[in-house]
Parts: sequence; C-alpha cells; structure tokens
Amino acid sequence: MTTQLSSGTAACPGCIASPAEPARPVPQDVQIALSLPGIHCSACIATVERELNAQPGVEEARVNLTLKRAMIKAAPELTAADLIPVMEQAGFEAHELDPGALSATQANKAGRDLLMRLAVAGFASMNVMLLSVSVWSGAADATRDMFHWISAAIALPAIAFSAQPFFANAWSALRVRRLNMDVPIVLAILLALITSLWETALGGEHAYFDAALTLTFFLLAGRYLDYRTRAAARSAAEELTALEVPRAVMLRDGAEKDVAVSALSVGDLVLVRPGGRMPVDGEIVSGQSELDRSLLTGETLPVFAQAGLTVSAGEVNLTGPLTIRATAVGEDTSLHRMADLVAIAESGRSRYTSLADKAAKLYAPGVHILAALSFLGWLIYSGDIRTALNIAAAVLIITCPCALGLAVPAVTTAASGRLFRKGMLIKHATALERLAEVDTVVFDKTGTLTSGTPALTNLGDHARTDLEVALALAEVSSHPLSVALSKSARASGIKPANVQDVAEVPGYGTEGTYHGLRARLGRAAWTGGTEGDQTAAWLSVEGQASVPFVFTDTLRAGAVEAVQAFRQADKKVILISGDTRGAVKALAGTLGIETWIAQALPQDKADHVQHLRDQGHHVLMVGDGLNDTAALAAAHVSISPASALDAARVASDIVLLGNDLAPIADACDTAVKATKRIRENFRIATIYNIIAVPLAVIGLATPLIAALAMSTSSITVSLNALRLR
Repeated sequence: MTTQLSSGTAACPGCIASPAEPARPVPQDVQIALSLPGIHCSACIATVERELNAQPGVEEARVNLTLKRAMIKAAPELTAADLIPVMEQAGFEAHELDPGALSATQANKAGRDLLMRLAVAGFASMNVMLLSVSVWSGAADATRDMFHWISAAIALPAIAFSAQPFFANAWSALRVRRLNMDVPIVLAILLALITSLWETALGGEHAYFDAALTLTFFLLAGRYLDYRTRAAARSAAEELTALEVPRAVMLRDGAEKDVAVSALSVGDLVLVRPGGRMPVDGEIVSGQSELDRSLLTGETLPVFAQAGLTVSAGEVNLTGPLTIRATAVGEDTSLHRMADLVAIAESGRSRYTSLADKAAKLYAPGVHILAALSFLGWLIYSGDIRTALNIAAAVLIITCPCALGLAVPAVTTAASGRLFRKGMLIKHATALERLAEVDTVVFDKTGTLTSGTPALTNLGDHARTDLEVALALAEVSSHPLSVALSKSARASGIKPANVQDVAEVPGYGTEGTYHGLRARLGRAAWTGGTEGDQTAAWLSVEGQASVPFVFTDTLRAGAVEAVQAFRQADKKVILISGDTRGAVKALAGTLGIETWIAQALPQDKADHVQHLRDQGHHVLMVGDGLNDTAALAAAHVSISPASALDAARVASDIVLLGNDLAPIADACDTAVKATKRIRENFRIATIYNIIAVPLAVIGLATPLIAALAMSTSSITVSLNALRLR
C-alpha cells in the first residue's frame, strides 16, 4: 500500500516517516574591503566596479568615493590577494583593509536626522508665523485665542521633535553640573512655550510660539552647517588598524597554512609573497627581494632584502618570496604602535577650545543671570508673576543665541566653499581657526613636495643600442626604476632589443642574453657600476663598461610657489623626511628650505612636531604617508594630498584635492579672513544684545519685536559670513 503525495508521486510510509538527511551548510559569502587611494571621479568608480564585478566569484562590488574604498561581496574562496592585481592592471593602487576593524556605522545618519528636524522646524514655523501675522494684524478675542491654540497644537509636537539635540546636550551638561550653549537655548524654548500656553489659557494678547519655533529653526540650521564641515572626518587610528593585514601564510613543518594574523605567535615562520604586505614585525630567515618602505619611512628607493634584515608590519615585498620569523605580532607591531601614537595625538588635538566654546562660557551664565534679575526685578516691582515671567521669557529669546549659533558655522561653510573651489576640502570644524594661527610649516618630502615616482633624467646621454637593451630588461620588472625607464623610453619611440632568457633576480635586477653576451640592469654592485649620491640603475653588457640611468623624484606642481609664499609671510618652513640625507639636502636646496631633517622615523617626525608645539609654535604639518600619520595628528593643524593613503588623509584636518600645492598658502590667508569674520559676527551679536536687551528688560519686547530682532541679527550674521565668498 502506498500513500499518494500531493504532487502525484508515490512514496512508502516508512520513507515518509524516516528523518530527512540534514541539509549541508551553504558557504557564506565573505566581505572584502579594499582601500583605493587613487580614485577621484565617477569614471574611476565605474571602471573599478566594472572590473571587480567581472571577476569570477564576485557577487557585488560597490565603491565609496568619499572614503576611497571598495566593499566587495564575494565567494568564500576569493581573497583580497586575488583582486588587488586586477585593480593594479586597471591602473589603480589597492590595499587590503580589515572589514572588522572599520566602523560599522557612518555619520550619514546624524546628518539626515538633523536635516529632517530642520525641515520640520522650518515647516512648522512658517505655518505658525502665518497665524501670528493674523494676530498682529488685529485679530482679537475668540479669533485670537483660536489662532493661539492652533499655533500651540503645531508648535508643541514640532519642538518636541526638532529640538531634541538641544534638550539632550543641555541635559548632558546639567547632569554633571556644567553649563553649555544649549542650556540657555533650552531654557528660552521651554520658558517661551510655558508662558505662551499660560497666556493662551488666560486669553492674553501675546504668545511666543512663533519665536520658539524660529529660534529652533535658526539654531538647527547652524548645527547642520557645523555638521557638514565635519562630515568627512573619521578616526585615523581606526583606518591605520584596518590597514593591518588580516591574514597570513604560516609555514609549519614545511606546509603552507592560511591563518588569521591574530593566530600568529612570536617565533612563527611566515611566507610573504611578492606584492604582499608584511603582517608582522620580524627577521628575514630566507629569500632575497626588495622592500617598498615608502609608506612607512618615506624612502623613495626600494631596500635590498636578504636573510638577517629586520622588517616591519606594513612594508611591501616587491620582487621575491621571503620567509619571516615573527618577532612582534598584533598590538606589539610597529604599525599598531603607530596607530596608538595617532590615537594619543588625536586626543591631544581635541583639547583645542574653539571661538564658539569660548563665547559660550561667557554667554550662558550671563544670559541666565540677566533673565533671573529681570524676573526678580519685575516681580518685586509689579507683584505680578505673570508679567515677570513674560519679561524673563522675552529676555531669553531676544538675547539671540541664534546669532552666536550661526556666527561660526556660517563663516566656516562660506570659507569651506571658497577653498573647495580652489581644491581644498575642510574636514574639521575648528581647522580654519587653527590654520589662521600657524607660524611654522613642516613638509614631508616623498609624495608631498615631490610626486613620489622616479623620472629618468639622462635618456639623451645613452646610445640607442643601450636604450633598446635596457628597455628589454626593464619591461619584465615591476621595480619603480624599471617602470620609469620603460615609460620614458617608450615615450621617446625606443623599441626593445631582442634579448633572450630575460629573468628577474630578486633584490638585484634583471638579466638576459643579448647576441650571446650576458646583459644586466640593476644595482651598481651587481652590474659593475659605482655607488653614488644619485639614484641610478646600471646597465652592463658583457665586455663593455657599465652605464648609469639616473633618476630623480620630480617636484609636485606648486611646491616652489607654496614654499616661497610661506617664507614671504614670515612663516618658518621645515623639511622632515625618512629619505636619505643626500636626497633631502638636494630638495631643500632646490626649494630654499634652510632647516631640514633626513632619515626620520615616524616617531621622530611626531616628536619633532610636538617639540615645536612645546616651544609655543603653531605647526602646520603637510604629509601623505603612514610615516606622517602620527605627525599629522600631533600638529596644530594638518593637510594631506588626496593621493595620500587613507590613514594619512583621515588624520588630516584639510585634504588637498588636486596635485598643485599652491592653494595651501592661499588657504592660510582665507583662514585668517574667516577668523576675522567670526570675531566680527560675535561683535555684531554683542552690539545687537546691547541694543535689544534693555528693550526686553523694560518690557517693550513683544513677541513680534523679539521675532523680528532675532531674525534680523541671524540674517546679518549670515550675510557677513557670505562676504568670504
């Protein structure tokens, strides 16, 4: 006997009753994060997403231009090491980030929240203002009371929602027995609502619902402008931590095993393949290669690596596989110590007191004392608590926290817009104020004052045959000097010679056979050349004298103009670099920089900047590499190019969007003008209060006068800020 299934198939009862085979777990997709410091436009986004989505195993790839980051949803067998070469072939520098170390939440939610509250306050204030105009035009008795109750029905829920940021900040301050700018704001709003409800219930002529809503709207506008100036700021320490390699190849009993870096211990052997980043601090046990230390130390030339050399986490292995014995892992690595330096420096910078905070320290207690004295004075004089409360509310509303709340963000937004059009992105709320105080400018060399890429300088000094042989040898290598030589020779119409059996010798260069003779391109000691102060790759053909191909790191556009502008402004200019003494001295001479320091480690840079600050100098640091990150965070104010690594950019207060350094000096001038406008706005608010407060204290400030005066002062402050544009 069989049991008929709904599908029409037959099955035995025993089969139906028996437990089903447990389902096999489906492999979960992995999340891969790549830092792409070279992307800068929508075309870059389209190219990156197209290349990534075309790769087998990639489910979805999305690029964030602001963060210069790609987030990839991929099959479990796919790793960042598979995708980085794809990006490099497409012309984009790429670095692996640890998704777990990146913040899961973004600040966009806070911006949307403020904008929504601003919209609600604006819409409600317009409607209540229409009702108030009717009252001011002569509506009386029952009609006036009806308009007041309608205004209350609109204002109470609107303010309960829109003014939440002020309520929360004021409560946070009062809980620890402290005053801030939000305490008088909240007191003014609440007192305006209470007195308005009381007046409405008693059939009074005046209500402050419109003033309370307008106050909330203007202050939210200032708060949103302030948020916009800081929207790009993120933690540099977090970004540095994310740059640490999340996985490594461990060697155990001769077998390779892919493990999380957190699973490594001191003494473990780690294999780092060409193109890979060092996951730990350690010592090379076997292998020969060259290391790119430019992001950590600023050295422009790769360093020859062989057994016995000490390496640091974050360095890039270029040409040959290396076996490393770990001497420091996790929090003990040099890269993690650098992240700690940045975190300490960032916390120090946060102690800067802005002009707005300084004004708030005087404003908040002053307003409270004035309102309290007005209340007591009128209560004693008239004996009417209703009159005294109305006048106290008028004093709190008319003392204009709006003008003070807009004084800084209005100017900062106008100045930020001006600098953005010149290629400068202001990230930090107080960056302009600090930039205006700068008296000392510290520049990094590689990637900041220079392009960071070598350029061949003596192409025309060589015979065509030498150029053809050198091109044939250079094109098989990814070494920076070989790439520069290939680019220069190809641009001059040189074709590669017929060189046989070309191969790269890790750590030394490339070699092959040309007409039966051994040909080499690489280090001086390997090719029979002579070591010197200049950066050079040597070509040797068996039986002939070696010839040098000399390279230099080209100056970044605007470097000369920026340095000259700072010197003309009587600012001290200092060059600090991790590069060799000869290279730093030559660049300092070219730019006319008298004070320079070579072979500086990241800690040295941060210590020197801190030493300058301890001497009373206000230091502007301009840098682009991981080795600059701690110094950028330690400086009074800092700037990094858009081409800098993410960690350096997020440690900076200002990002230079273009390749030209000339706008940096102009940014200092704009900062001085912006600070001047901020102080002017404070003076405008002060003069306004000197005129308006007596009117409120003697009882002449009706809700109409309070609303008009408050709006006039806010608009005046905003127009003064727009003069910067």
